[in-house]
Amino acid sequence: MITIVIPALNEAATVGDVIEGCKKYGDEIIVIDGHSTDGTAEIAKNHSVKCITDDGKGKGAALRLAIKEAAGDVIVFIDADGSHDPNDIPRLIEPILKGEADHVTGSRLLGGSSELHGGFDEFFRLMGSSFITACINWRYKVRISDSQNGFRAIKTEVAKKLNLKEDITTIEQEMIMKTLKKGFRLTEVPSHEYKRKAGYSKIRLSKVWLRYGFTLIKYLI
Repeated sequence: MITIVIPALNEAATVGDVIEGCKKYGDEIIVIDGHSTDGTAEIAKNHSVKCITDDGKGKGAALRLAIKEAAGDVIVFIDADGSHDPNDIPRLIEPILKGEADHVTGSRLLGGSSELHGGFDEFFRLMGSSFITACINWRYKVRISDSQNGFRAIKTEVAKKLNLKEDITTIEQEMIMKTLKKGFRLTEVPSHEYKRKAGYSKIRLSKVWLRYGFTLIKYLI
């Protein structure tokens, strides 16, 4: 059984399309709403999927809640802004279903990105992501290309064993580091990141870069 989790904060313009795109690939779809004010939760409910309101602490807290709620054997995390293609879900879950991996991430370095270029903010995001990924590769003697993409699949039992703690988007690198530290099998597949169809990014580097650095050091040790 596959559970697809869609964390969403003010993504009314796109969440419905993402839900519909996911329906043919998941047995259960859960939208975790971050107290949206634009009707995101109502749209999700109108698409006949489970919608849960999180505690408002951030994406990481939303994903931790989803892991507790998921009924499936495998969880797929996909963003609500349209930057991920639901048609890539079979590629993500295939290594898990074949018994070859416990955690599979979608790599934008392998699949390309329409978001991570064009301006200084995008440049610093890419530079920071590459640095963190290089540190993870060095520490755990692996060769992954993208540690930050939120588009990923993981066995539910494995996700529960990771004892995730991060409240914000740093949960994505925490998830990878703890997967490796606990000896679970990690792999990645190509996945293109498309330009968001509407709205704006909820990540402000000026506010979170210290947290990313602290989290990296914390879980590398």
